[in-house]
Amino acid sequence: MERKRAKMKFFKTPSIFKFLFPSILFSIKTNSKIIYLTFDDGPNELVTPFVLDELLKFNAKATFFCIGQNARKYPEICKNIIQNGHKIANHTENHLKGFGLTQSKMVIEIKTCDSSISHFSISSLFRPPYGQLTFIQFLKIKKLKQIVLWDVLTYDFANDISPEYILEKAIKNTKKGSIIVFHDNLKASKNLHFVLFQYLKHFSDLGYQFEILPN
Repeated sequence: MERKRAKMKFFKTPSIFKFLFPSILFSIKTNSKIIYLTFDDGPNELVTPFVLDELLKFNAKATFFCIGQNARKYPEICKNIIQNGHKIANHTENHLKGFGLTQSKMVIEIKTCDSSISHFSISSLFRPPYGQLTFIQFLKIKKLKQIVLWDVLTYDFANDISPEYILEKAIKNTKKGSIIVFHDNLKASKNLHFVLFQYLKHFSDLGYQFEILPN
């Protein structure tokens, strides 16, 4: 049953999307053993410090796509993210679904988030909540920001599949240059506590490095 449910989930972004939207960053072409870890929805006072501790064990760097209102709520955590050599990028101010917003409202969400995270980071990178953008939003935002989606979605937030299966699929689908999505929020916390260390150890043992995304 678990595998049947998991088959309905796209752990790996289909190649057709990468072909249709070449301006969107799904992965980075490289022959080097590099993985680009990203964490969405933080900072969170309980989960983000755990993530930072796990990353430190492997000297791993990551890009944190932060929600603006969370950044304003937890400025010290944002400072810790930067001090540990990671990057903070834009994940909108209020984490609203793009399909329910006008183009102008989405632009306001992005610019407000820019203001909220400007004390910690100035980045051209933007990831839409839930990966949702209307086509008209896309046409506007690609002129303002580098839109970043992902090569591998871990589904660490899912409660209908086991952490063991999440780890298995994350490892199986990761390649050189993959952009990986985890979440430093409460919903993902249980799975993240099981998956993150083992994922980091697996690829570290294979000689991979974990780097921040370029601006």
